[in-house]
Amino acid sequence: MSSGSFESLSHENRKFPPAQSFSKNAHISSLEQYSKLYAESEKNPDAFWKAQSENLKWSKPFKTILEWDEPFAKWFDGGELNASVQCLDKHKGTSVWNKTALIWEGENEDKKSLTYSELSQLTNRTASALKTLGVKKGDIVTIYMPLVPEVIAAMLACARLGAAHSVVFAGFSSQALRDRINDSQSQTVITADGVSRKGKILDLKSEVDRALQNSPTVKRVVVLKRAENTVNMTVGRDFWWHEIVPKAAECEPVACQSEDLLFTLYTSGTTGKPKGIMHSTAGYCLWTQLSTKWVFDIKAEDIYWCTADVGWVTGHSYVVYGPLQLGATVFLYEGAPNYPDWGRFWKMIQNYKITILYTAPTAIRAFMGQGEDIPNKYNLSSLRLLGSVGEPINPEAWLWYNRVIGKEKCPIVDTWWQTETGGIMISPLPGATTTKPGSCTLPLPGIFPAVVSKEGRSSKPNEGGYLIITRPWPSMARGIWGDPERFKQTYWSEHKGVYFAGDGARQDQDGYFWVMGRIDDVINVSGHRLGTAEIESALVSHEAVVEAAVVGRPDALKGQSVVAFVTVEKSWKDRADDKMIQELKSHVSKEIGALARPDEIRFTDSLPKTRSGKIMRRLLKEIATNGVAIGDTTTLEDAKVLEALSNED
Repeated sequence: MSSGSFESLSHENRKFPPAQSFSKNAHISSLEQYSKLYAESEKNPDAFWKAQSENLKWSKPFKTILEWDEPFAKWFDGGELNASVQCLDKHKGTSVWNKTALIWEGENEDKKSLTYSELSQLTNRTASALKTLGVKKGDIVTIYMPLVPEVIAAMLACARLGAAHSVVFAGFSSQALRDRINDSQSQTVITADGVSRKGKILDLKSEVDRALQNSPTVKRVVVLKRAENTVNMTVGRDFWWHEIVPKAAECEPVACQSEDLLFTLYTSGTTGKPKGIMHSTAGYCLWTQLSTKWVFDIKAEDIYWCTADVGWVTGHSYVVYGPLQLGATVFLYEGAPNYPDWGRFWKMIQNYKITILYTAPTAIRAFMGQGEDIPNKYNLSSLRLLGSVGEPINPEAWLWYNRVIGKEKCPIVDTWWQTETGGIMISPLPGATTTKPGSCTLPLPGIFPAVVSKEGRSSKPNEGGYLIITRPWPSMARGIWGDPERFKQTYWSEHKGVYFAGDGARQDQDGYFWVMGRIDDVINVSGHRLGTAEIESALVSHEAVVEAAVVGRPDALKGQSVVAFVTVEKSWKDRADDKMIQELKSHVSKEIGALARPDEIRFTDSLPKTRSGKIMRRLLKEIATNGVAIGDTTTLEDAKVLEALSNED
């Protein structure tokens, strides 16, 4: 790993703000309080986790805190509970019950809201309808729906029945849907006739029909009617939501064991078929609740918006299970962030007086590229906390987010975690942690990360290495569906007895963690390991550059050479020429060092991204090396971007 850092990007005139002032009644309101809680979790973990487990509503107490048979964990074994009860029933008889749970807006400004009582009723009826169709405890139900209130009711209905849900993002193709159905052997699919995207209704039911041509296990399909498009309904297999759900009755929650499967969620590997990551009930519910409370400091009056779709783990943990367990009011938006224009996010924040915003660096950089005049048109004064998720946020984007959106008054929680971890692992705590732009700072209580060399030696301060987690935690993945050996090899074989995150990182002299990106996104140049995130941050710190993606290409002399794909701000496009290429190369050399100087810079209007907004650097690496991308592109949002890049050669 590189011993360089995001801090090497600092200039004398750049302001890196210290800890931002925050409410003294934050859930963890000081560094001293954090340190005490962290020390308790380290010295006496059983007592710590037993105390935290009281945040859950148990129908039967557990017998043991943790049974650890590396790499498989059993947390709170012997206990019984139900995940839907944690999100809904436990609020009965409290002020939360008649409080707004969900506020939804569609692209065409349709609006809907549900109280906790109403969401509970919808969930109960959905569960009862599914039960009547034959769904039972232990089943896996595939959900392929737009981001509407009904998708949350469907997820919670599965949990209520003790059936695991497998949510597939509604932007995925029929092929991707088919692969996930077949791997899980799912017998039930819940979908909708359409999903809104950039002013158009995309036909979801036809995608399901195509998938089911080669998915023989599926016996039943429930279809939510939202659009006016005509869809085919197969008699005996397909059922309209509006014909079966409203007629259904209350449904008692099924008692689930702590380790019963709550959901599977598929993530793409660099090679091979997608991995069905498994999460169980008690540990996942506990950690999403705790991390939501600590990191976002949610209060009763907050309007909370996590912009992720529920097709991704961020949506599972921080749209559904975390916030609803806390009785939060959750905002949902179904649509594109730039429809009908780039002011859409800011308009909704203004209109609904949203107080907490949790979004991705990719989105932040996209907004940066449009200039600050657009968000400055709107009143964003309701915001009190900002969050970042999905990939390391470069300091330039962090500072723009802080200044333009947060008006330098909102703490920024830059969170590191993964589908496999279930919830946030490393993050600033508002009111307690001094922030450094580009650093996810310190681990949450109960989480024990470290940075080590390939050989397992502890890295020195500011020396890059591999990010590992040294102790089990409640929301850790329980395995890969149907493939325990792949689980062992992928996450537990690199360093014995510890979880290998697959990310490169370093700790600075204050113990803060700086995640440098995926290990396979680290470039070895003449024996020096350079984090792609660092080079990308250097490029983006140039005033012309909006977004950059850096990959390594095999080089006979240096081992790997550095190739950068760069998007420039629209006012600079006419100047994107050989002269600018040399200027950007020199800029990187100045910011990081000559070793990081890109060997090649390619200008592009767009970068290939997944539907969740992550740059697909693997495909860029193929283009840089072979001139064409040949790998799996099922998660790619816009294939035309790839075609344009490939055609440049």
